[in-house]
Amino acid sequence: MSTPRDELRELVEHLPDEQVTAALSELRARLVATPPSRSWPPAWFAIAEGSATDVSERVEEILAEGLGQRPA
Repeated sequence: MSTPRDELRELVEHLPDEQVTAALSELRARLVATPPSRSWPPAWFAIAEGSATDVSERVEEILAEGLGQRPA
């Protein structure tokens, strides 16, 4: 069995010439619509101070303060 990319190549090879432009347009639109990958870890990662149990015990308080929310 072929990989999805191999299958895509095979399908493209069998595509009638009059459908190539429409297929190409569709694929380009999918690439433009793909959001850029985000870096890891996010900027807010590990900004809370304290031990692991301290943070887990205070999670509601920390989240209520707006931790991890995007600035307005």
